[in-house]
Amino acid sequence: MKYGKGRSAVEVNIPTRNALFQAIRAKFTQGHGFALATLNLDHLTKLPVDDTFAEAYHAQDLVVADGRPIIWLAQLAGRELELMPGSDLVLPLTELAAEMDMPVALVGSSDAALAGAKATLEARAPNVNIVLTHAPAYGFDPSGSAASEICEMLNASGARLCFIALGAPKQELFAAFARSRSPAVGFASIGAGLDFLSGHQVRAPKIMRAFALEWLWRALQSPKRMVPRYAKCFAILPGLAFDAWRQR
Repeated sequence: MKYGKGRSAVEVNIPTRNALFQAIRAKFTQGHGFALATLNLDHLTKLPVDDTFAEAYHAQDLVVADGRPIIWLAQLAGRELELMPGSDLVLPLTELAAEMDMPVALVGSSDAALAGAKATLEARAPNVNIVLTHAPAYGFDPSGSAASEICEMLNASGARLCFIALGAPKQELFAAFARSRSPAVGFASIGAGLDFLSGHQVRAPKIMRAFALEWLWRALQSPKRMVPRYAKCFAILPGLAFDAWRQR
């Protein structure tokens, strides 16, 4: 399923959770790295106006659907996709890494959030081996010298799975940058996933998520930041819906 037009168009190439975990298991077994992106409506507002972000997205090996509108647009196009928010993937990917003895790294957010997320993951996946936690300094350049240093740390640590919690577009830019510099590492861009695990952010209640109202919860929690973002998302929906209908 393709979203957008021209150079900014991106494709969800992994339709189901089962397909995702089969692909990652194969990557781990073969010693290959990867970059995993979770496409949402906010990304689709950024891609047409940010060529660097679009280029980074095209460098992602695995792209899944994150957000109900992405699923609804696929259904309008006659395609079936499973919803896979990045936050929901952190624990099962950690469990897979623990099962296969793949060391894990946590990059992004803050030192306190990473410490809390590490403790939570170790409690819920007791065999996991978290070999690196690193919170980049404010103003982090995802393709600069600090990014190169993180790649060196990852290579020295032996990490095979790295969760990136930097938010879009920085996390996808860093994954694209690091993909060739740390070729044995799988990079998973998971947004606020580590903050949710550590309790530094409170995720929407399950009932709101079940009724596709997580966006409302986030808007109420941080209106100055989230309301303009969601306004942009709603503005592009009609055009995306028309494009999806044409793909049917």
